[in-house]
Amino acid sequence: MYYGEIKNCDIANGEGVRVSLFVSGCTNRCKGCFQPQTWDFCYGQPFTAETEETLLAMLAPDYINGLTLLGGDPFEPENQRALLPFLRRVREAYPRKTIWAFTGFTYEQLLEAGSHPRCEATDELLALLDVLVDGPFEEKLHDISLRFRGSSNQRLIDMNETRRSGVVVLWDKN
Repeated sequence: MYYGEIKNCDIANGEGVRVSLFVSGCTNRCKGCFQPQTWDFCYGQPFTAETEETLLAMLAPDYINGLTLLGGDPFEPENQRALLPFLRRVREAYPRKTIWAFTGFTYEQLLEAGSHPRCEATDELLALLDVLVDGPFEEKLHDISLRFRGSSNQRLIDMNETRRSGVVVLWDKN
């Protein structure tokens, strides 16, 4: 897996101060995407053991609320396979920090047997998330007043409550 950027002290991509990893590779290719360069699976730098160590160190300070995964798309199957062992490490090292992920796929697509993004890593990757921002960016639904998303079709899913209830529960912290 490759990544295009790492942001330390990011306040735009999730609640609180976060470390954000922008992975490379996306087959959705949404019209109006703010980072079309990340569609290329080989854009940026390789995600290595050193990259993981750097991210883990960035997550250490108490003022960091957690990790956000964006892209590209973290839920492209090859990205899921690379991210899963890393997210296990994050959960083990920082159980109180939150993990958010943004995807152009819908939650339902991620659950659907035989769908493109679903692979052997999907269920466990979803189980490690606190919030999933799902759905493709739709230029005609673009709204700059929306919190943590670009278009009104995208949902902020509270994954902990969704797992508890068995139905999609939207995240809503004012």
